[in-house]
Amino acid sequence: MSALTRQQLERSLKEGNVRPLYLLIGVETYLRDEAARAITDEALRETLLREFNDSHFSLASGNVHEAVAAAEQLPMMSARRVIRITDFGKLREAEEEVLMRYLSRPNESSVVIFVADELDKRKKFTKELLKQCAVVEFTAVKDWEAKNWVKDRLRQLKTSADERVLEEILALVGTDIQTLASELDKLASAAVGTGRITSEMVDDLIGRSRVLSNFDLGDQLVMGNRKQALLTLHRLLEDDVAPVMLLGLIAGNYHRLLLAKESLARGARNEASRLIYGAHRDAVIKMLERTNAETIAAAIRRIAAADLAIKTSLGTPRLQLEMLVCELAG
Repeated sequence: MSALTRQQLERSLKEGNVRPLYLLIGVETYLRDEAARAITDEALRETLLREFNDSHFSLASGNVHEAVAAAEQLPMMSARRVIRITDFGKLREAEEEVLMRYLSRPNESSVVIFVADELDKRKKFTKELLKQCAVVEFTAVKDWEAKNWVKDRLRQLKTSADERVLEEILALVGTDIQTLASELDKLASAAVGTGRITSEMVDDLIGRSRVLSNFDLGDQLVMGNRKQALLTLHRLLEDDVAPVMLLGLIAGNYHRLLLAKESLARGARNEASRLIYGAHRDAVIKMLERTNAETIAAAIRRIAAADLAIKTSLGTPRLQLEMLVCELAG
């Protein structure tokens, strides 16, 4: 149907424009889930019986017919009903045909939201999704986007922080929005008396020693030191660092590596150097000069796969992180 930016989607919903089919795709799960909620809220804005008109179907177990039946059902005392569909990347061809028939003739009183980290664009079903749905991509955010999001979030929390503290938070936490949201809520609670986050609060609540270990972990992964990377990972886990935070920090490191690689390709070596943290900056820069961008992009996709595996309980978070570290440092 059409591709929308996140901002265009937001404006469209504020104007009351809700489409029958959406595809929300990308690894930035916090913003993606927030968009799904915004679409649902607008679609069901004047609905009294929301719980009867809001459904979610994971197709990991293959219940395609149930999802389509819900989409074809008339809403209950409402103008619309909303159906969110996830985990549809590994359907059999016959199951995809069922969904494609619906895509060709969607129910006017239903809003169907397809949500995925990534899709195989070679598949006929994917091409049909991209053709029929309003598509919004949620790629990993850049550093400046994360900083703007942090500023907006702090305004919502009625809390402030100066530029130096903002830079420190981003350096410590990374650019994963889910992890940033959790840490900002914690910092805002600590600042409730003054309404201002200080560097001391950041040190106390996020923990400089943990972050230094994360910088060590980032260096060890990039330099291929698997043994030390596993030892650092275990030390962080034993220090009660949440797996989702660790994954966000690893993702942030690799996102900066990709940006640094792009800077090197433009000849902006100083810009690339500013994006690299840790004690082995020069060695990392030299490594980036020998590495192609697709290798780093593949690592980011592997991190996204680990994130999905943790969220869908495929093995323990510790096991998923250990496997990830072994692969990235291999």
